[in-house]
Amino acid sequence: MKKTLALLFGGRSGEHEISIISARSVANAVDRSAFHLLPIYITREGKWLSEAASRSVLERDYEALVKNPDALAEERRRVAKLRGAFKFDFSRIDVVFPVLHGTFGEDGTVQGLLEMMNVPYVGNGVLASALTMDKAMAKAAFKEAGLNVVDYVVAFRREIESELRLVVKRCENALRYPMFVKPANLGSSVGVSKAKTRAQLEDGLKLAARYDRKVLIEQGLDARELEVAVLGNDELQVSVVGEIVPCNEFYDYEAKYVKSDSKLYIPAPLPKRQSETIRKQAAIAFKAAGCEGMARVDFFLEKGANKLFINEINAIPGFTSISMYPKMFLATGVSYPELISRLIELAFERFEETRKNQTSVVF
Repeated sequence: MKKTLALLFGGRSGEHEISIISARSVANAVDRSAFHLLPIYITREGKWLSEAASRSVLERDYEALVKNPDALAEERRRVAKLRGAFKFDFSRIDVVFPVLHGTFGEDGTVQGLLEMMNVPYVGNGVLASALTMDKAMAKAAFKEAGLNVVDYVVAFRREIESELRLVVKRCENALRYPMFVKPANLGSSVGVSKAKTRAQLEDGLKLAARYDRKVLIEQGLDARELEVAVLGNDELQVSVVGEIVPCNEFYDYEAKYVKSDSKLYIPAPLPKRQSETIRKQAAIAFKAAGCEGMARVDFFLEKGANKLFINEINAIPGFTSISMYPKMFLATGVSYPELISRLIELAFERFEETRKNQTSVVF
């Protein structure tokens, strides 16, 4: 008999539309001979919609919509009128695939709900999801594992709102221009800016604080942007190294999803020994953060000095047609449908392993 795979997408996040694009790609790759697909769309307000309403969202071409502001605005109005609530009966769901990028999905919140519901789910658990979502906390874990991280400063929304000059001074004392300013708990380069001057730093702090109460300010580097995909629970499969050359000054939201001029090199043009070092460090970072199932590990390779820094881990990497995670595994010999099937297998594998835990004390 077919098992039911629930696909969670949308969500209360600045990466809402990207989640829909990823979910559509995943839905097209699911083995329908083995699984009945149950789409569950979560609105921007956090409402879980019925299967019929969710399908009406999943069928829309959001890849084209995000490039057309007027069409996207019209689609958002259409979605706001959808009716029909999801009935929270997890007994009919065999496994969940959360394709929820960013807050309230990639940060351990949904994972905690699914743990309470005792249902298998794809990807990282509560701790790894929360840790990797908070870029500042993740850096601490990476440093503990012996990996290089760029210098950084952490600031909070209340400080930025009430003591902006002091925050700027703290950044300038610790770092030099240019700096990158980003929400500590978000992805897809939403709310990220590059500051070359004090005025740009002030604007960047205000922008990032709109998306998160915690803001990360990092030392800017003249560096190559490298990525590695990792798959597995205890035994890991590590992809070839990929490289991104953004069409904009850095790989921001527009360069990722609106424009099509950024260049992706898979595999990255690197010496074999250096590539192997990066792949090994990706596995170290994956384990240090307690990851399971999947993750994309991002690095900076400083030009001139040729020094490698780990940037961050993405616990639910993009699954769009242009996303690096599936592309890097394709170059490693794993097709998109195979990748989706393997991720679902890993979800069941981890669930069965967790069921071995004793939950009562025997004297």
